[in-house]
Amino acid sequence: MIKRISTGLYDPIQRDVRLDFFRGIGLWMIFLDHIPHDVVGWLTLRNYGFSDAAEFFVFISGYLVGFIYVPVVKDGMFMAALKRLWTRAAQLYVAHIMLFLIFTAQIARTVRRFDNPMYEDEFNVHNFLQHPDVLIGQALTLRYKPVNLDVLPLFIVLVLAAPFMVWCLTRRPNLTLLASILLYIPSRIFDWNIASYPPGATWYFNPFCWQLLFVFAAWCGSGEIGKYASLIWSKLGMTIACLWLLFAFLIVMTWHIPALGALVPKWMIKVIYPIDKTDLDMLRLTHFFALAVIVTSIVTRHWKPLYTKWLHPAVLCGRHSLPLFCIGVFLSFSAHWILTQYTKGAWEQLAVSLLGIVIMIGIAWVLDRAREVPDLFVQVLEDEEPVMPAVEAAKA
Repeated sequence: MIKRISTGLYDPIQRDVRLDFFRGIGLWMIFLDHIPHDVVGWLTLRNYGFSDAAEFFVFISGYLVGFIYVPVVKDGMFMAALKRLWTRAAQLYVAHIMLFLIFTAQIARTVRRFDNPMYEDEFNVHNFLQHPDVLIGQALTLRYKPVNLDVLPLFIVLVLAAPFMVWCLTRRPNLTLLASILLYIPSRIFDWNIASYPPGATWYFNPFCWQLLFVFAAWCGSGEIGKYASLIWSKLGMTIACLWLLFAFLIVMTWHIPALGALVPKWMIKVIYPIDKTDLDMLRLTHFFALAVIVTSIVTRHWKPLYTKWLHPAVLCGRHSLPLFCIGVFLSFSAHWILTQYTKGAWEQLAVSLLGIVIMIGIAWVLDRAREVPDLFVQVLEDEEPVMPAVEAAKA
């Protein structure tokens, strides 16, 4: 329940199971997408549209920030929200550094045991293994990141800025969203980004651009989207969303079937490409918006299948997104190693992919059982959102 400080009343609130479900699906997609040339990867979103699981996670995280902390700040508890969010950012930083160290050690051990330098080049750890004294400092400042470890630094920056974004949303929500748009536009035009390593490189996920999706999601989570619901989910809005998804599907199919590429006009190719993930291309952003409109019209908050045993594994994984993401990085490298060293047959790809997802579900089940452990340990094992009341979550 959420405590209303001003009235002393308690209003019931239920966890939005949809968020856990889509985070769980997103975790599975990230795991599969990180396995090169995996036939099971054809089940993931990126093969059928412009956006992928990255948009899933940024949007859901931003939505939860708006949903949980806007009421907290409105009740005059900005410092409590800041403490909670910065604690979360610190947890993400520690998780990233630990993931970096263990992941790098995993690759180094594989390279040494199988005498195959391909892995260290493919996952961008060659320089680290050659000059660890230099690269460890770059890693601690989030400048150096191996392949597949780019997303947590983005979340660290976004969560660090979140208290001030929430403060603005409580006062001028539309102006806050406008300011986010005005930051996005020059960031794309002038290539604003954070410097990375080696010199001349930049972050793979540009926070100056990806903040737009995060802020928009928080704006939605604060309840502002409800004012425009009749327009967004109108017949016209749904038709536009469906047409845009169909267009994206046809364009993506030309990547897989070269013969279809001849049907795309040259002027359209010049307009569309490149579809930039680093700077969150508008094609990716609008594709995700269209997908969100269609999906939320079907998967409502009380959609019955969400509460069945068939979808429970995805919901279970979504409840523990941070540890499951870290585990997924290790599992994807392990699957890649197995398929590279031994066999790349379709049945083997299917087996290692399913085994990885089963392992993730098993770990999620163990973490869920850990709720019975005293709170001191649960805080380390569990994700933050939003089992606790919003105000009490800020106090914790």
